[in-house]
Amino acid sequence: MPIIEAHNLTKTYSSRSGTVHALAGLDLSVPEGTVKGLLGPNGAGKTTTVKVLNTLIRPDSGSATVDGIDVLSDPQGVRRVIGASGQYAAVDENLTGLENLEMVGRLYHLGTRVARRRAAELVEAFGLTEAGDRPVKGFSGGMRRRIDLAGALVNNPRILFLDEPTTGLDPGSRIGMWQIINDLVKGGTTVLLTTQYLEEADYLADHISVIDQGKVIAEGTSDELKAQVGGHRVVIALVDAADSPEAQRVLDAHGNGESTVSSDRREIDVPVDEGPEALQRVLADLGTRGIRLHDAGMRRPTLDDVFLTLTGHRAEQASDSADTTAPLQQETVQ
Repeated sequence: MPIIEAHNLTKTYSSRSGTVHALAGLDLSVPEGTVKGLLGPNGAGKTTTVKVLNTLIRPDSGSATVDGIDVLSDPQGVRRVIGASGQYAAVDENLTGLENLEMVGRLYHLGTRVARRRAAELVEAFGLTEAGDRPVKGFSGGMRRRIDLAGALVNNPRILFLDEPTTGLDPGSRIGMWQIINDLVKGGTTVLLTTQYLEEADYLADHISVIDQGKVIAEGTSDELKAQVGGHRVVIALVDAADSPEAQRVLDAHGNGESTVSSDRREIDVPVDEGPEALQRVLADLGTRGIRLHDAGMRRPTLDDVFLTLTGHRAEQASDSADTTAPLQQETVQ
């Protein structure tokens, strides 16, 4: 059964450049005990969706429930069953890790004794025992994110909203965060995750919704979304970037769609119908033209290919753009 549901959510902002339709009839359903990944370019409406569901902003129209509680009519009830971690660690740098978590517990009216005990449990669970008595201003980025996520768990929420939880982390810290999230889900927590890292969604999400221009444009498991692209892709890595235009013409001639070129113009890939045969023809054609390769091969479609097919650009290009759904205006739900 869905533990999070949203129907026809709309949200419009006004800015100096005009009207921004952050949400344009968005529908969403998240089964209990799963990880739902929200993918989409910056400005697609991912963060706005999360803010509506965790009661930080009100939609212009539509409806939403979290654990059966109406987001609009009972925001306090929703807040009692959720935890949330935003794009930036919301911690007090002058407090220690333990003090930050204890403060969150007292804000939840747990009482001083219970809040201290819960803070100690979370510091140990997140591998921060030795750093628990140090001010957060001396923490690394990964440690700050762990304390922030721990703060979202102080009230033992059944539902956790994570808005780009690993942004800015090094690969090792990101993998560590993934393991923490996996362990939470194994314990029965439901997670709604927005991310700009496609490998993160591939690794964590049981089900993915691709959002663009304020609405869901595709849904499915990672494998189901990749199957929509279909086939294989031939990939080559050039010795000399100057050969890129000629090599791209060769791949376009043997592919069944538009080829793409990496930013350094050394890697080119193209979708093909018959992988092995197409690869043989590409290699033969490149050889007769004297184009040297570092590597060549085939691969299955990735989520990045899905993203490109559905939105018209790759995820790394999308993540470079400004997020038009950043808070152009602030609202507080009373």
